[in-house]
Amino acid sequence: QLQLVESGGGLVQPGGSLRLSCAASGFTLDYYVIGWFRQAPGKEREGVSCISSSDASTYYADSVKGRFTISRDNAKNTVYLQMNSLKPEDTAVYYCAAGRVATVQAMCVIGWVGHWGQGTQVTVSS
Repeated sequence: QLQLVESGGGLVQPGGSLRLSCAASGFTLDYYVIGWFRQAPGKEREGVSCISSSDASTYYADSVKGRFTISRDNAKNTVYLQMNSLKPEDTAVYYCAAGRVATVQAMCVIGWVGHWGQGTQVTVSS
């Protein structure tokens, strides 16, 4: 069964850091664009960061540039999102996504996603 399972969410103070992980099972991530999306209460889901299958291309939403870093370890079939300098507005449910798409923009901007994880809550609050 094809699954994406996120972990690493939690409660953190403003300015703090978290690292989210997304482990795939039932398929290999090698040939997929992988992305992280988030959805805050009352808001639409948005693409936060995406990475190409070759690691040659990444996308970051303007709101997270310079603070978040996406990476992948194909040997572990896992993708990570390192989140630093967290702000209260980063509070949301974060979802991992995978897709056989041509570009990171196709996933993160247009929203072409083949598979979703179940989500992990990130709360930034003092």
